[in-house]
Amino acid sequence: MNSDLIKDRTYKISEMADNLIGSEIIQLATEVNKRIAAGEKIYNLTIGDFNPEIFSIPEVLKNNIINAYNNGMTNYPPANGLPYLRKTVADWLNESMGLDYTEDEVLVSSGGRPLIYATYRALIDSGDKVVFPTPSWNNNHYCYINKAEAIMVETDSEKDFMPTAELLEDHIKDATLLALCSPLNPTGTAFSKENLQAICDMVWEENQRRDSSQKPLYIFYDQIYWTLTYGDTVHYNPVQLRPELRDVTISMDGISKAMAATGVRVGWATGPKYIIDKMKAILSHVGSWAPKSEQYATAEFISDRNALSSYLSEYKQKIEDRLDAFYNGFQKLKDAGFNVDAIAPQAAMYLTVQFDLKGKQTPDGDILNNGKEINQYVLNAAKVALVPFSSFGASTDSTWFRLAVGVAKMEDIEPIINQLHQALSQLK
Repeated sequence: MNSDLIKDRTYKISEMADNLIGSEIIQLATEVNKRIAAGEKIYNLTIGDFNPEIFSIPEVLKNNIINAYNNGMTNYPPANGLPYLRKTVADWLNESMGLDYTEDEVLVSSGGRPLIYATYRALIDSGDKVVFPTPSWNNNHYCYINKAEAIMVETDSEKDFMPTAELLEDHIKDATLLALCSPLNPTGTAFSKENLQAICDMVWEENQRRDSSQKPLYIFYDQIYWTLTYGDTVHYNPVQLRPELRDVTISMDGISKAMAATGVRVGWATGPKYIIDKMKAILSHVGSWAPKSEQYATAEFISDRNALSSYLSEYKQKIEDRLDAFYNGFQKLKDAGFNVDAIAPQAAMYLTVQFDLKGKQTPDGDILNNGKEINQYVLNAAKVALVPFSSFGASTDSTWFRLAVGVAKMEDIEPIINQLHQALSQLK
């Protein structure tokens, strides 16, 4: 048999897999990291991750993980998570937000992504409508995988890129899922109490309109950044504000962002038992449970409220310091007459920044026509890597970008602003 013929043959795969694209953010970060590996000095502010040398996981959590492994916790955990962790999470959410869930209404998984997947699989049939604002993280891809009809509703800077009931109300008729996130990735902004209440009331009224033959309008609420709020920003959950939505709301969070533990992979969802049980069944076939040792260690750490509070206080301050420094730097660029802007930090680990440079001419004579071309110019001329909002479903005309601070050193921020100043000065 001629092995060369076999090697050159193309085999058909599923239509879904054939047309699925990978994460635009990871693709961008990979390209940037290749340039860095080749010796280029680039400040990579693309990925929502943390440099462990700057933002380490809690020391207590790390020691708990080591002790758990040393104590033999290396076999399968329960499919829905250790009861100890599920009870601890339920108690913490009750104490923090007044959310009343039992341990059987908590589902643990290896970070947030499997939980988002399971939510979509449990609630969405082919052709169902999913409404979500843009920019937002990955809902378009989850819709594609599940053959849902994606109803993308673009937001704007006037409302800090947060959706409102008025913006959403014309799109929710006959939709199955409303996917929301607060604090929002990519913007680092958050719902006000009044804004979220109005959306909750809209969902309640829509469900009152539907008869028993229809699915209700469910809410998926990504609150993975809920512990990271600054200044006057307060986090709210739909069920906290409107308990009557409890039976149609699935919320998701975990330790990835709350404890700089993106690689530890412990996340959880809360919701009514009839949905959580179905999500558990789905994930039991995927095998996406968090490691047993990490689950036990997380429960131990969260149970120690003093250690948790102490860590969060120091950790949040380090993030806020970086967000403030970048924000102040952009205000200086704006005051210097450049067409840039930024939204004051509210939450999460992201700063929303604008380079309103469409129509500007580069030193090479090229005209910047859209966000991706602006992003490429900033990367090449200033050696600063950001993510355009078009990578989060926003229009390609958007001139807004996500700046992530999890790998930023304080001493690098002034040089970054200076390099941006120099690059902007070269435009005509």
